[in-house]
Amino acid sequence: MKRLSYLAVPTEADVTPEIAALWRKAQANLGFTPNVFRAQALNAAQFWAWWKYYDLLMNKEGWLPPLEREMVATVVSSLNRCVYCLVSHASAVRVLSGDAKLADTLAIDYRQADLTLRQRAMLDFAAALTLHPDGRSPADLEALRAVGLDDHAILELTQVVAMFNATNRISSALGFVPNEEYFQLGRDAQKVEVAEEPRE
Repeated sequence: MKRLSYLAVPTEADVTPEIAALWRKAQANLGFTPNVFRAQALNAAQFWAWWKYYDLLMNKEGWLPPLEREMVATVVSSLNRCVYCLVSHASAVRVLSGDAKLADTLAIDYRQADLTLRQRAMLDFAAALTLHPDGRSPADLEALRAVGLDDHAILELTQVVAMFNATNRISSALGFVPNEEYFQLGRDAQKVEVAEEPRE
């Protein structure tokens, strides 16, 4: 078996029934179990807490549409050079948008992408918070309000940026390897069905 992590990776027999059920649900919904689910399950309680927060931020209905959340995840992961998260979330942008060019451009340099003013403001905020967290001020939030984000959306945006800065560091430090399936998702057709992460 190919290496998935620099650490030990548990088998289904090693994990809690809840985690085993999540793995099976992912396999049924996506056709594969994301390697991040397998690698982080080494510490079951911490993985489950991470998953519940991730699921709430990225899969449930919120104040930002799913495509915007995935665009933020892609740009943060690009800036942090996190291979796992960049590959997996760029694939989600392809699936949700049907636009491989958008996903590939975000993965390289979001400033070159064809974006709305709202998207550009959000990604500028995500980049600034990722690269220079100590330099943030109320002016950053006013730029977001100017393109239509209310306080709920700003908080959610900030939480998504923070989630991926944390997850990027976990994935990069421990050598998580993206599933091969991610590389092709959204490239096989002009527009494809949304392949969501499994929901509770």
